[in-house]
Amino acid sequence: MAPVPHLPAALGPVLDWLNYAGIAVFAASGAMLAAEKKQTFVTFAFFAVVTGVGGGTVRDLLIGAPVFWVHQNATLVICLGASVLVWLLSARLWPRRSLLWFDAAGLAAFSAYGAAKALAFGLAPLPAMAMGVLTGCAGGIIRDVLAGEPSILLRPELYVTAAALSASLQVGLTYAGLPSDAAGLLAFAAGFALRAVAILRGWSLPAYSR
Repeated sequence: MAPVPHLPAALGPVLDWLNYAGIAVFAASGAMLAAEKKQTFVTFAFFAVVTGVGGGTVRDLLIGAPVFWVHQNATLVICLGASVLVWLLSARLWPRRSLLWFDAAGLAAFSAYGAAKALAFGLAPLPAMAMGVLTGCAGGIIRDVLAGEPSILLRPELYVTAAALSASLQVGLTYAGLPSDAAGLLAFAAGFALRAVAILRGWSLPAYSR
């Protein structure tokens, strides 16, 4: 499918920063989970890298883009730097439930960025939204599976819903004519706000009970 004429052929600097911020906070969340499990630094680094690049790697393979981290050093430097920082800091210095908050920020940032990148590669609106959700959720799912944690997909809390909000806003606002960077900021803010309220108030989707 050819790109829609009014959609951007390239991503703006704000979206690029959202991507790097998502990498950093997701990598930190992976290292924090390794810390909770009392693992070695090798595991810290492995969890940080897998969580930081997992969703974007799956997205790029599906949309036919060059995998974003294999042609540059910056992404792995960010992931390894996050793992070093978490390793050096005492867990007593982290806010309670910090893993949830880092994960929430990465979820919203990656979902907005993933949808924007999918649009830039000519995907239709619904597949672009799906790529945003996949970008936001896949890294955390891989992290939890490797750590033996229950997958977020099997919990009713608002997680995938927050990713879907960010991704759909990115697509909808871009098609409405808003610059992709402005759409990215709004999409990130909305997705993070929904996830934050879910964490603070315990919001969740109704489970099947029949």
